[in-house]
Amino acid sequence: MSIGEAAAASGVTAKMIRHYEDMHLIPEASRTLAGYRMYSDKDVHILRFVRRARGLGFSIKQIADLLGLWRDQSRSSARVKALALEHIAELERKIAEMQTMKTELERLAHCCHGDHRPECPILEQLAGDSPADAG
Repeated sequence: MSIGEAAAASGVTAKMIRHYEDMHLIPEASRTLAGYRMYSDKDVHILRFVRRARGLGFSIKQIADLLGLWRDQSRSSARVKALALEHIAELERKIAEMQTMKTELERLAHCCHGDHRPECPILEQLAGDSPADAG
């Protein structure tokens, strides 16, 4: 199937298919005599795997590792689980960072009058002109 058909069948854009191919995340597509990329059902299956993994927030490196494990029929599921648990810990760190950002923005928004006056603690904090940037 063509790259457009593979994109439609996998839910991955043609641009991202080319990107994944350039990064060697997916095998290089076979080509027609005219040079057009051609994809098999197996290629689409791999693209769906990548799309689902990206949807869970795995990095390209992690996806490459997962693909390697998926292809290795003698793999230990313990390694797959370890990768998933590492990713969960990473997500928890990011969530904590985002919660801290949210709390700080809520505090700054509460301090802003939001009226006709030009004074704004949000902008002052971003500019580093506020005593709030010490905390």
